[in-house]
Amino acid sequence: MKMIVQKVHGSENDFFLIDETTLPRMFTETEIDELRVSLCDRSNGLLGGADGILLVEKAEHGTAVAKMRVINSDGSEASMCGNGLRTVARYLAEKYNMPHFTVETMFADLKVRKAQPLGENVETYQVEISPVSFEAETIHMNINDNTLINKIIPELSQTLRFSVVAVPNPHLITFVDHETLVSDEFERIASYVNRENPIFPDGINVSFVEVLGKNELFVRTYERGVGFTSACGTAMCASSLMYTLLKDGHFYEMITVKNMGGIVKTVVHEDDDGGYWMELIGNATVTHKIEGTFSEFLNKNYDKIDIIQTREQEAYTAFLKLLK
Repeated sequence: MKMIVQKVHGSENDFFLIDETTLPRMFTETEIDELRVSLCDRSNGLLGGADGILLVEKAEHGTAVAKMRVINSDGSEASMCGNGLRTVARYLAEKYNMPHFTVETMFADLKVRKAQPLGENVETYQVEISPVSFEAETIHMNINDNTLINKIIPELSQTLRFSVVAVPNPHLITFVDHETLVSDEFERIASYVNRENPIFPDGINVSFVEVLGKNELFVRTYERGVGFTSACGTAMCASSLMYTLLKDGHFYEMITVKNMGGIVKTVVHEDDDGGYWMELIGNATVTHKIEGTFSEFLNKNYDKIDIIQTREQEAYTAFLKLLK
């Protein structure tokens, strides 16, 4: 039985996408971990490795077309991944010839749909990002208050103000100037909260956000389980939410979010009950289509598998050049 794999990315946040429903059986957790090591290692993995693996599985409830699991490169499992969800949405849309549907994730069934291309020959998808929570218990945060919004955390910095929100991945967000965005201070803080520490025992995604103009942000993210990444979809949505709540943003307006890997669009929504959810719109690029047996993948027999490189990265690179 051949295993079909795609190398994909959203804003250069790259993954190996594997549809388990096409296999004779589901992977064991041990096999998933071995596959993660085999594929994702940046030094010895396939095609330069990746930030993680996206597993497409049979939906377990509701009306979702399929379920998405996100395995980070360090072996941890993420509750959600906005950039990854766009690529899974594209895969399923093309597999089932459906323009819109829902995908099951760890905490919610999320609406996805094909969107107008961001650039020429740049496949673009729009996905729902929810649920949203500010509660310390949900985020696994040890503070005196139940929420932390626009406050100084003395253990991290005496000057920067942080907000914490789960979307549903937990995010620590601060608005900074450009000098701070690219400073060593970022890595110091991100490293501290992602090793043993008293505030965030499970670690947390960290984003430094520069406001470039009205409804225009630049977000740089240290992703829990990955490290510095080209982009993090949920981080860009969380940053857009905090921009709307704390800065000059307004609900239902399109926000342009630039990142190390490109650009996305976001829209922050407010529900009638006062809750929030976001739309994330961005590329869903397939760079390689790969075919081989499971044992060939697991044993790193990459010389025996078939790899076809698409022309989509060329289109995405051309799109980025236009942005500059």
